[in-house]
Amino acid sequence: MEILAASFRLVIDSGLDVLPIAVFLFVFQRIVIGKPMPGGRRIVVGFVFVVVGLGCFLVGLEQALFPLGRLMAEQLTDPAFLATSLFAADLPSWAQYYWVYLFGLAIGISTPLAEPALIAVALKANEVSGGAISVWGLRVAVAIGVGVGVSLGCIRIVTGFPLHYFIAAGYVVVVLQTLVSPRLIVPLAYDSGGVTTSTVTVPLVTALGLGLSAAVPGRSSLLDGFGLVAFASLFPIIAVLAYGQVSLIRGRRTAP
Repeated sequence: MEILAASFRLVIDSGLDVLPIAVFLFVFQRIVIGKPMPGGRRIVVGFVFVVVGLGCFLVGLEQALFPLGRLMAEQLTDPAFLATSLFAADLPSWAQYYWVYLFGLAIGISTPLAEPALIAVALKANEVSGGAISVWGLRVAVAIGVGVGVSLGCIRIVTGFPLHYFIAAGYVVVVLQTLVSPRLIVPLAYDSGGVTTSTVTVPLVTALGLGLSAAVPGRSSLLDGFGLVAFASLFPIIAVLAYGQVSLIRGRRTAP
């Protein structure tokens, strides 16, 4: 009953959030365009589905994804688990959390492959490029970028290094890659960093960062827990630019 009550409240809250958008669109259509909204009933029904879907999605975040990320971070950083981990005793203190880094790598690779927004962008990129950009090639490149970014972000949380050093260095790499990458791949690479941090990736990555910062001694959830999504947004750009550079080099080698 508690879940149903929470679901109902979240659906109502989602409806209140979406209502101003719907009102603005209908008023704009009537006043500026001067015509009634085409297919108004269908659009209203669509808004209802959006509201219900957002409510259910938020319930899923609260009941499953956030607790899952926090639980995995707590278990992987538990001193008893670290004491029994293979080679942990012979490693530096930050390297003893290697299971956390592997988990972050696995989560980072798997979640973008399920992102609806990334799938849509990959399909459109394949369509407008005439097949030159592979759907799976782009999705795998983004997934590898997110995996490496999340894993590196976990290392930053454990070591306590300032976030801006990593982000600044990453964007220096992006700028240098942009100068030598095929022009057609650059806009797509920059968009890929945004579309991959969406409905599936962000909740798990955020929960992992908050759980890890709470579990590692001396870390602040507010100062160290956030920022992991920035890694998940930055490194796909690097990965897709690298994908374009590799494709360009392969094309030159196969050219007669």
